[in-house]
Amino acid sequence: MSFKFITTGLAAVLMAGLATAIHANELERLGIRMELLPETALNTLIQAGRPRRGPERPADALADGQPALGTGTIHQAWLIEPTTRYGHGVLGDGVEAGGLRVVLADGTVLDFNLGPESVFEDLQPRLVDLDGDGTEEIIVVRSYLDQGSALAVLGVNDGALGILAETPAIGQSNRWLNPVGAGDFDGDGRIEIAYVQTPHIGGILRIWRLQDGKLVELAKANGFSNHAIGSRALGLSAILDVNGDGADDLLVPSASRRTLKIMSFAGGKLQELGQVRHPVRIKSNITVQDLDGNGQPDIAYNLDDGTLVLLHR
Repeated sequence: MSFKFITTGLAAVLMAGLATAIHANELERLGIRMELLPETALNTLIQAGRPRRGPERPADALADGQPALGTGTIHQAWLIEPTTRYGHGVLGDGVEAGGLRVVLADGTVLDFNLGPESVFEDLQPRLVDLDGDGTEEIIVVRSYLDQGSALAVLGVNDGALGILAETPAIGQSNRWLNPVGAGDFDGDGRIEIAYVQTPHIGGILRIWRLQDGKLVELAKANGFSNHAIGSRALGLSAILDVNGDGADDLLVPSASRRTLKIMSFAGGKLQELGQVRHPVRIKSNITVQDLDGNGQPDIAYNLDDGTLVLLHR
């Protein structure tokens, strides 16, 4: 597996080149090299991979929320019931979701409504089969008005939608977490969940597994951020097996968001595989998709100065 490091803008190239020199050994092991790509070409590649049209939005859906689309028992999952009872505003306004709706493959609609003590402080549910039973669970950020955020896992049991497990809340109001996603991070065939706790103030990367009906923490490390406060972009991190060892790796910016860190949890040990430094902060969602049509996933993102960066096989 090899990657070439592509960026646009001469100043950015020079700074990225300096970073490559500093971390030559790390990047060489990952097969990363640098070259230029016209900005318009990269924009065309990214747009080409986006879906043209999504499903019809429910009338009571969160206005800027997006659905999770499944191919199994759960067909769709939406954040619903907009509410202003939690004024944190970390996602740009004071409106959060008071409930979750799933549409099953047979057309059945199930709702789960939170009480007045919490909200779903999120924009899109995530569908992942966490326990290997063939049915997807739903991952979403739940925030308590007086205790801050927790990661909640919901599922459908006996025809009802409910919470299956939840991490402890951070413990203070107006403290939030942003999921990285789910994957087999240690390479043992089971699925884990990763998120960054308090990404704006000393972010902590934490890895959990759903085990015996509970979320059990496996590892954590300081010094990460995958969100800019007030932004709607929640995808400033991604998951991909970068080094081809069979374990999913985590692509997460540093606390300053000027460095993309490539983290491995293979064999149950959390360690850094490599990093790419930038002169300015990572700004956009990190896209992982086949952008050049060669059948291999690529990694693309924007920087604050408009630079487009591509990690390309």
